[in-house]
Amino acid sequence: MRLGVIADDFTGATDIASFLVQNGLSTIQFNGIPGGETITEAQAIVVSLKSRSCPPEQAVEQSLAALAWLQQQGCQRFYFKYCSTFDSTAQGNIGPVTDALLKALGETQTVICPALPVNGRTVYQGYLFVGNQLLSESGMRHHPVTPMHDSNLLRVMSAQASGNAGLIAASQVDQGAAAVREALDRLAEQGVSYVVTDALHQEHLLTLGEAVRDLRLVTGGSGLAIGLARQWAGAQTDTGAEQAGRPQGERAVVLSGSCSQMTNRQVAAYRQLAPACEVEITPCLEDAEGYARRLCDWVEANHHQTLAPLLFATADAQQLQAIQQRYGAARSSEAVEQLFAAVTRELKRRGWQRFIVAGGETSGVVAQSLGVTAFHIGPTISPGVPWVRDIHQPLSLALKSGNFGDEDFFRRAQTEFTYV
Repeated sequence: MRLGVIADDFTGATDIASFLVQNGLSTIQFNGIPGGETITEAQAIVVSLKSRSCPPEQAVEQSLAALAWLQQQGCQRFYFKYCSTFDSTAQGNIGPVTDALLKALGETQTVICPALPVNGRTVYQGYLFVGNQLLSESGMRHHPVTPMHDSNLLRVMSAQASGNAGLIAASQVDQGAAAVREALDRLAEQGVSYVVTDALHQEHLLTLGEAVRDLRLVTGGSGLAIGLARQWAGAQTDTGAEQAGRPQGERAVVLSGSCSQMTNRQVAAYRQLAPACEVEITPCLEDAEGYARRLCDWVEANHHQTLAPLLFATADAQQLQAIQQRYGAARSSEAVEQLFAAVTRELKRRGWQRFIVAGGETSGVVAQSLGVTAFHIGPTISPGVPWVRDIHQPLSLALKSGNFGDEDFFRRAQTEFTYV
């Protein structure tokens, strides 16, 4: 059996790849859809796309192309990976992509399981919680691209997709995998295509993994991968796979483009420990390449410190609103992405080999600018955030989704691991 994973952004892909490796499945990850390659050595193949916030029709096209390639590699089970905070809009992209994948596979039902309890993402009675808050009352309500104003996953899926949504509640999951399978069958008879599953703790994820192991398509955050991987590989971890991804390189830099609440806290904590420089929007728009070189000069001047220098475009909700009102949301976001792309290319040219990155979009830009196409998954820094090591180049990356990790993440990524 081989699992094919289609992830809608870069950090989401490394997130699920990390859980697959930790729970026994040898895994290789690709940045985008490879051309002309055949993979034989991995039990799971993860393809990371940049389809979370693009137009829905583009997300569908990319996802179907990834599915076709994974089928060519012999994958027989498939996992559509999205964020544990269900980042999307009323138009998609989770619903349209799920519909397209079901149709392509000739299936009529799948599960919707964004829960990741270890990071505070739980689902109860179909409502998604971030910690003790409903999703719609968390920092996600201020997300600059996909603000989440509804915590009810059944309503969100019904608005985005073409079929009906139903629920398997926590009380049913508590009864075990057989009860979950019976509930899936009953919902299928009722014409329910999207089955939202409650999950309050890891034991629920293990039960769900056992219950849905034979579905051709599952969808969710990375948490469900824990249960699925253990079903297929047992509880043994693949330490050899983690060894292959151990971080390497002499020079490190921290790049933060996320504006999530956790990343704001991480940046604030790290600025007390290491050199830090804030990225300004105006020079990004006026002279991105020249500004990038000046920032790289600053990084080079500060790289002899104990901890790596930090470049950050992270802002709180009020600052972000002011930036968007002045420059426009799309224009300012694109300018920062292009700036980080230019900085990454220049630092690589100057010999930097370790990149610690915060933010899904920023991570994708950095990986693309470095020419990273595939990598080994290494040791975990925080749940869902591993070190990864390029297969072809002497480069290591720690790619963190905005809300992941603890406040001390940037320091721990550098001090808790030995480098080769």
